[in-house]
Amino acid sequence: MARHPRVFVPGYPHHVVQRGHDRNAVFVEPVDYAYYLANLAEFKVHYDVAVYAWCLMTNHVHLILCPRKHGGAISALMRRVSARQARYVNRLERRSGTLWEGRFKCSVVDTDAYLLACMRYVDLNPVRAGLCRHPGEYRWSSYAHKVRQSDDVDWLDPDPVTWEMGADDPSRQRAYARFVMADIADGEEALIRTAVRRNQLTGGGRFVDEIEQRTGRRIEARGPGRPRKKNK
Repeated sequence: MARHPRVFVPGYPHHVVQRGHDRNAVFVEPVDYAYYLANLAEFKVHYDVAVYAWCLMTNHVHLILCPRKHGGAISALMRRVSARQARYVNRLERRSGTLWEGRFKCSVVDTDAYLLACMRYVDLNPVRAGLCRHPGEYRWSSYAHKVRQSDDVDWLDPDPVTWEMGADDPSRQRAYARFVMADIADGEEALIRTAVRRNQLTGGGRFVDEIEQRTGRRIEARGPGRPRKKNK
């Protein structure tokens, strides 16, 4: 299957996935995860990129990033963070070579229709992997910080959709927690997973038209639109 070129659009959220080389572990000890997050916090400021959600798994990372001014800021940020992590691991293990699997995957996300779903997808990664029963139990994702179960990360950016879920921070946090644990529409996870794996847009035909107008590029792959809701 041909690889679709990545699309970067300032002002829109992007679902980014990067995997370890040959699916090997990138993170082993807590300090490994903490080092990655410290660099992410540093370079998101340097490149003016908002971070809406993140999850560090043993051999890959999920990020929801929004470049405020320049779409290319995502590539610059990922290049710097990934390179630092590679040097760090190689130094610890007294080795040389590739830590990451080629280029990261990226999908521009329809803010109105899919941003909440993508953040939920990211925060539920450790649950799907069987690492915990509830996302709040996992230390290395944004969930606990989004619902204020933990306050040791002060650089997570407020996203535009959670902001509209309540009149104040406590009500927004409760609303997001309910959303994450609510029933997931049929096909939603598969749609998100496929879009980022193929570097396609996470959205329907109208969203593709919008991005084509913004970028002046023809976007060939059009998503199937919103997933069906489960029957009650």
